[in-house]
Amino acid sequence: MVTVQKIKELREKTGAGMLDCKKALTETDGDIQGAIDYLRENGIMKAAKKADRIAAEGLCNITIKGNEAVIYELNSETDFVAKNDKFLNLINKVGEVIVSSKASNTEEALAVEENGVTVEKMLIDATATIGEKISLRRVSRVVKDDAQGFGSYLHMGGRIAVLDVISAENADVAKDIAMHVAAQNPKYLDRTQVNQETLDHEKHVLTQQALQEGKPANIVEKMVIGRLNKFLKEVCLVDQPFVKDPDQTVGKYLKANNVSIVSFVRLAVGEGIEKKEEDFAAEVAAQLNK
Repeated sequence: MVTVQKIKELREKTGAGMLDCKKALTETDGDIQGAIDYLRENGIMKAAKKADRIAAEGLCNITIKGNEAVIYELNSETDFVAKNDKFLNLINKVGEVIVSSKASNTEEALAVEENGVTVEKMLIDATATIGEKISLRRVSRVVKDDAQGFGSYLHMGGRIAVLDVISAENADVAKDIAMHVAAQNPKYLDRTQVNQETLDHEKHVLTQQALQEGKPANIVEKMVIGRLNKFLKEVCLVDQPFVKDPDQTVGKYLKANNVSIVSFVRLAVGEGIEKKEEDFAAEVAAQLNK
């Protein structure tokens, strides 16, 4: 009998994915040892052994199909593998499978099937074949209407990926905005998206800075207002100087072209992942102890 507890136990013992554990237990009538053998026989254990490695390299990519698009990050352990044809074919395949589904996040994307094979299984198989941990880290689905336009840009082949939506079809403007976002990394579309908690925190920090400078209270308030406005211009897309023409803001550039920005998503490979750093001697020792 296959139970949630047995699936959990098998996952802890092998590091294999939930769907693979469930299938292995089903094939072996709930026998844990038999399921372990099943995973080994099917090459899944080899991939699972790499589960504790840190995959902080890789590429981001964008796949567009009609009015829907997905922007996602596929990680590998080394930059070398990310340039491998097998990896490049895999990242394109994954995008095609996901965009044709209704998956809107990473968990849903991993469960998407094509010809009975899930995306999670595709990655496990790729891990075993390529020899490095391959993982799908971030997935976002973006939907537009017929009147709107997509803009996309991959920097350095996908080290940074940007997908934006503008209010009308204008390929040049949409591409310009995507390139600007890649270069300047705005945190918000405009000031309405900046939450009060962020504003209060920034105001507190700026106030303490001004007080440390020994400014009188009446001057501090004016300084904080000015510095807060400067902060907002730096983090809000429409207020930033346009990268191709710094004499005007992005907002003015958009207005001159009779469009507005609806949304944008920016991904950079490895954001927020702590890379595991080992010296060469430690790496060799780790290999010898396997």
